[in-house]
Amino acid sequence: MLIAEADGLRALAECGAVHVPRALGAEELDGEAYLLMEWLDFGGKTTMAAAKLGKQLAKQHQCSGEHFGWRCNNFIGATPQFNAPGDDWVAFFREHRLNFQLRLAAENGYRGGLQEDGARLLEKLPAFFGGYHVQPSLLHGDLWGGNWGALQTGEPFIFDPAVYYGDREADLAMTELFGGFPSEFYSAYNNIWPLDTGYRVRRDLYNLYHVLNHLNLFGTGYLAQAQRLMMSLLAETN
Repeated sequence: MLIAEADGLRALAECGAVHVPRALGAEELDGEAYLLMEWLDFGGKTTMAAAKLGKQLAKQHQCSGEHFGWRCNNFIGATPQFNAPGDDWVAFFREHRLNFQLRLAAENGYRGGLQEDGARLLEKLPAFFGGYHVQPSLLHGDLWGGNWGALQTGEPFIFDPAVYYGDREADLAMTELFGGFPSEFYSAYNNIWPLDTGYRVRRDLYNLYHVLNHLNLFGTGYLAQAQRLMMSLLAETN
């Protein structure tokens, strides 16, 4: 897990768009593991820092790969995240994101309606991407409000990544799932690379992945939210 995180930090650093703590080492030693990172002093999260982050994130998303996926598997929280490279984004997201979480949910005892609605949604997945071209953008992968900060100079930075090449909308969607990003962040992002008009619907599709992951990690408190998202998404395809 720590080696994968170090790999992600180095990839974001190589892109050079957003500041990240330098990964200095990740190894196993005497049956334990460690990740050594650069120390960063947190300052306050200002609207100016958020706007700068929005601009920088748009530039990070312009760091593009040849395929969707990543050079290795990693983790989303404590859950394995499989990143076998592919050229079909819809197939990648179906199998390695939603379907994997649904199978894990079934193993955890969440069957019945969740699985039935999930199967229907997987079948209808291409309907959400009609006329929309997805570029393999370098994603942070776990960009909620707790995974960004600002230095005392006001420079924003991000950390705790789950990187892969995917649809940039997936990163933006997660910023909205738990909050923590002001309107200036989105305005700055859109000034660099405006979002497609279909984003508002696909946002819920991408956030379903994270809600299912939270269901699998933390239990039934996320079941109703997952079911609501599925019903709303299925209604969009009728």
